[in-house]
This record gives sequence, structure tokens and C-alpha cells, in this order.
Amino acid sequence: MDQSKGLKTSTNLYRPERIVRPNVLSRVLGRDWKMALPFVLPIVLIMGGLIVYPFINAVQLSMTTRSLITRTEVFVGFDNYARLFQDTDFISAIRNTIVFTVVSVSVKFVVGISIALLLHGRLPGRNVLTAVILLPWIVPEVVTALTWRSIYDPIFGGLNPIMQGLGLIDRPVAWLAEPGLAMPSVIAVNVWKGIPFFVILLLAGLKAIDREQYEAAEVDGASVVQRFRHITMPGLRYVIITTLLLSFIMTFNTFGLIYLMTGGGPGGATRLFSILAYEKAIIGLRFGPGVATALSMAPFMAALIFVLARVMRPNEQGAVREKVTLLDRIGSGFDRIIGLLLDAVLLPLQWLEQLVSAALKFIVPSKADGQPRLRRSQWEALGVGTRLLLLLPVFIFVLFPFYWIVVTSFKTDLQIQRFTSIYVPNPWTFEQYRSLLSDTPFLTWFRNTLIVAVSSTALSISIAALAAYALARLRFLGSGLLTTLLLITYLLPASLLFIPLYRILTDLGVINSYSALILTYPTFLMPFATWVMMGYFRSIPVELEEAALIDGTTRFGAFRLVTLPLAAPALLSVTLFAFTNAWNEFLYAFVFITSDSLKTLPVGLQLLVFGDIYPWGQLMAASLMMAVPVVIVYIYAQRYLVGGLTAGSVKG
Repeated sequence: MDQSKGLKTSTNLYRPERIVRPNVLSRVLGRDWKMALPFVLPIVLIMGGLIVYPFINAVQLSMTTRSLITRTEVFVGFDNYARLFQDTDFISAIRNTIVFTVVSVSVKFVVGISIALLLHGRLPGRNVLTAVILLPWIVPEVVTALTWRSIYDPIFGGLNPIMQGLGLIDRPVAWLAEPGLAMPSVIAVNVWKGIPFFVILLLAGLKAIDREQYEAAEVDGASVVQRFRHITMPGLRYVIITTLLLSFIMTFNTFGLIYLMTGGGPGGATRLFSILAYEKAIIGLRFGPGVATALSMAPFMAALIFVLARVMRPNEQGAVREKVTLLDRIGSGFDRIIGLLLDAVLLPLQWLEQLVSAALKFIVPSKADGQPRLRRSQWEALGVGTRLLLLLPVFIFVLFPFYWIVVTSFKTDLQIQRFTSIYVPNPWTFEQYRSLLSDTPFLTWFRNTLIVAVSSTALSISIAALAAYALARLRFLGSGLLTTLLLITYLLPASLLFIPLYRILTDLGVINSYSALILTYPTFLMPFATWVMMGYFRSIPVELEEAALIDGTTRFGAFRLVTLPLAAPALLSVTLFAFTNAWNEFLYAFVFITSDSLKTLPVGLQLLVFGDIYPWGQLMAASLMMAVPVVIVYIYAQRYLVGGLTAGSVKG
């Protein structure tokens, strides 16, 4: 018996350990699905309930029309879509939208890359200059609209006196009231507002290009234009494509800026398809045709978002695909066309460069021994002076609206009405601020905006941080699909969702309340925050979390105690970005809130206008006070905000 026991013990010593195999659910749902569930469930519920379901509901609603007899929605199939192509208002709105988008994006790209090139490299006070360029981007949309409307005003505005003083016009011009001038005027404002977006991303792309490439090309005798064509443009290819697509999508779906400036007028000259959808659904209470108008552009948006998703999610580890897809062929053909266009555009610039070079040699000839008369440091100083001189008109264009806000807010009503002391108040007065705070509900609007912005930001960032960690660290079924959906929802225009969301919030009984905004703001705040934090979490060494797990910490404990503190820069960045977007939001607050006591600042400022009477002093004072909190936040942590935007909007 003793021998048998010993033999049994010996057998156990050499018996291989039982291999623990994952159960069926783990094989199907992924290794970490149990841990991932509490992390991603909140964002899945919000995306499903406030994005996916409203979108499906919008598709259904677009196939109905309201019966005048029964007062109910009647199914009509695709009739609403078919009628659109016979609707002259719709055709005109699409034409306006295309013109507005193409011209705006083109000008923003040309001006943006020019400014980025001028700011790149050694330049005294470059950080300050960059911060000034970025100011239009952080100013609330309603402030932008009201400020430029004041500047364009034919009687009290500041543009007409400047144009007349320069001899460009001989009489005051109603810039926003003449059909032929309204569209160029609003395009100019959109360009002013959107240039910083291009400058931020293109500057980040320029910094990533190896400086040695330029030095080698200069040694080989390549001119400035040739270095730009063969080094800068190929090096910026990815950033340029991403920036153009993002800007095109955002510009195409513009609503608030145009609505606040012109309301789509005069005579529909600036009516975009998003404004037409609002007019049909909310003003005309024709929800079916209104949603059909908004959804008519969905296939076009889907194609752009698909291309953008492919660009923003390159192959892992730089793997080269063996199979060339149709999209690759289209991209190659597009690259060749762009290359030919660039060569054609840059050829005159190359001739101009040669002419300037010859002129400089004539003006500053070489010494008798053949050595250049100016030293390298002197040439560099001349280059810096030239760049600053070229940037001067840009800074005047950027800063003039801010100057106009300040000087108008410190004028009396009499000064404004008599059009005296146009550019300098005489005397300076705080009357507009006193009147604004004592005679209007400005402080109530300010409180409402603060409550909504803080609450929606806290909710969005909390959920986004959990989801981003799961997508960056855990393996579970649907993680790739959820990542793609985040990008899609980030780019999904509000004009497609505000109508079905309005009906859903009404059915829930939360319309016209703080909850209506706090629940819906995360739909456009969370996707971007998740995208940025996901990329940042991936850059944190996983060994730090593994060490915490070995010490007995739970997965959530490792996230809270190790990963989240290390991700503080990204967390601050997305918090600032979410807060500024919630503070500035106009469309949802305009549609979902009807009570004056609950209106936020972007909507409340409209209530200061009585018919065609604009109290410009109060409006500019209110605009300045609304912009100040955002500017303070921006100045406090601008490097985090800019860094987060450059990291999150073009990488993931």
C-alpha cells in the first residue's frame, strides 16, 4: 500500500497541469468582455438612445407627412424626397450650401497654410502671435455673428467708413441686405472663424517634417517653391486631407452663424439646407418634409465620413496592403490631379521667386571678392521682417472685430446713434454694462449657461474616460466598430438629429428644461473626448497597470489610480474643449428651450433685439462678457487645448 501511494504521488508529479480554456462567451465576446462592459455600457446607452435611435426615428419620420384632417402622421414612403427635387427652395438651398462650403474651405485652406508657413520656424513672439491667430476659434458663435453684423451695419457699422476712406466705395453699402453681397459677406465671416482650425493642424504637421530634408534640398540648390512642392506638401498630405475633410463636413452643416447673421436672407440668398430643414420642421411644423430635407444630404455626408475614417485609421504598425482597392486607385488618381494643379499654380510663384532673387542681387550686389555683402544672420533678419510684414494684414483682419466689440461696448447710445467717435469712445462709459446687468436677464442667462456647460461637461468627460480606457486597453467584441461609430457620431451634423431629438424629448417630458440640454450635449461632446483620450491612453506604458494588477488592484482601481492621473494633460484638454463647446452651443438651446427664464447666453442675446432695432452697445457688452470666461480658460491652458485638438482630431 505504501508503494502504491508512492507510485500515485510520483504519477501526480509528472501529470501536466490542466489547461484553462476560455468559455464560449469569452471566445465569442472577447477575452475582456466582462471587464469592458461597465466601462463602455454608459456610452453605448447614450449613443444608442440619443444618436442611433433618433437617426432611425428620423428616417422613419422623413417618410411621413402630417394629415390636416386627422392631425396625425401619415406614411407616404419616398414622396417627401421626390418632392424635394421639384422644390425650388430646396434646389436653391443646396446650391447656396455648395457655394458657401467650397469657397469657404478653399479660402480657409489657402490662408491657413500661408499663415502656418509664416509662423513656422524662428519668429520673435511666435507663441503670442499663434495665440492671437487662434482667438476667432474660441469666441462663441453668437458673439461672432453679432459682432460682424454690427461691423456690416450700413448705418452704425465700422466697415463702410473704412471702405469709403480707402476710396473702394462711394456710398454706404448694406452688406447683408443685398442678395449679391450677402453670401460673400457671410463667407468672409466663416473664413475669419475657421482659419485657426487650419493653422493649428497645419502647424502641427509642419513640426513633424524632418528639418534635415529642407537642409539637404537647399544644399542641392532647390528653391523655396521647389522645397514647398516636393517636401512640405508631401509631408503634409495626411494632415491636409484630414483637415479639408473635417472642415468641409463642419462648414457644409453650418447653421447658427448664418441664421444669426441673415436668417437665410435676403430673399433666400444665404439659406442653407440646414436652415431650410429648420424652417420646414420647427417653424412650419412639417416634421416629415423637414427631416427629409436634412436627411437628403446624408448619403453625401456618409461618403465623406467613410473616406475620413479610412484616412484617420491607417493600417496598424504601418503594414503595407498587398491588395490595391478601388479607394486606393481613386486616391492615387486624385493625388496626380492635385500634383498637376500644384505645378500649374506654383509655376508663376517660382518665376516670381527668381525675379525677386535677381532684384535682391541687383539691390544688394556682392563684394568685389565675390562674397555676399549681407551675412547669413542679416538675410535671416530680412526674412523675419518680411514674414512679419506679410502677417500684419492677417492680424488686422483677426483683431479688428475684437477691437470693435470693446470700443462699441464703452460708447453711449447717443455716440452710436450720431455715429461720432467711430473708433475711439468719447467719453468712455460703463453705461452699457450697467444697463445690461440691471435691465436685462443677462445674469440669469449666464447662470443657465454655466449650469448646463458644467453639468454636460462633467457627464461627457466621465463617460468618455471610461469608454476610451476600455477601447485602448481591453479586448472585446465590437471595439473596432464602436471606435468607428465614435468618429461617425463626432462628425454627424446636428441638423440631422435636432428634429427627432425634439420629438423624443417632448415625449419624455423634459423639453424646455435643463435636462433637455444636459442629456443631448454629450452626443457631440463625448465622441471627440473619447477619441482624444483613447489615443493618449495607448501612449501610457501598459506595464504600469500590470504592476498595479499584480499588487492586487482591480482593473477599475488601476484605471483610477494609475492611468487616469498619468492622462491628466489629455483629461484637461478634452475638459476645456467640451466646456467651450457646451458654452457656445446654439442650435439645441435654440430649439429645445422656449422659456425665457431657462435660455442660455447664445440664445438669450437674441432677446435683446426688438424687431429691426439692435441695441449695439448692450449687444457688444454682452458679447464681451460672454467671451471673457472662455478666453480666460483658453489663456490658462491653451497648450493643452491646442495639443488635444491636434492629437485628437487627426489621430486616434
